[in-house]
Amino acid sequence: MAGLGRVLMSVTALAKNQSEAISRPVYMVCRSKFTRSRIPPQVFEERSKEHELYGGDPEQPHKLHIVTRVKSTKGRPYWEKKVVKSLGLLKSHEPRVHKNTPSVNNQLKIIKHLVRIQPLKLPSGLPSEEEMAGSYLNSKGELVVNHLQMSAAQKTMDS
Repeated sequence: MAGLGRVLMSVTALAKNQSEAISRPVYMVCRSKFTRSRIPPQVFEERSKEHELYGGDPEQPHKLHIVTRVKSTKGRPYWEKKVVKSLGLLKSHEPRVHKNTPSVNNQLKIIKHLVRIQPLKLPSGLPSEEEMAGSYLNSKGELVVNHLQMSAAQKTMDS
């Protein structure tokens, strides 16, 4: 807005002096839309009080995040696009699983307005390697394991 105000003031000044308007060109002052200094510092502050708001437990944090991009990166600054690409969130509404580590959490703070973050819940515990083929993520963030029924002949062959 400040750049637009300077342009309007210079145009009104030129309109007063028509003789000078022809000889002197109009210079427009523009600045880019996004700069790092324009991000408010509250974005990067620690928010420990949000655990009660979102139902998290600070003593027993979850080990894995399900991160889904829900908004486009079109028109967003380059550093947000870089974080989205590094986390593998190129397609929208495609969930990715990430560890709950400080380095990943710092990246998620930068793009928290573009993503949905859910904890990965394991209602039936960690699946074994044989059970991984029949497991899937549901919309609530739970890893559902379909226990495949093996016939008696297959069990004897595996033993």
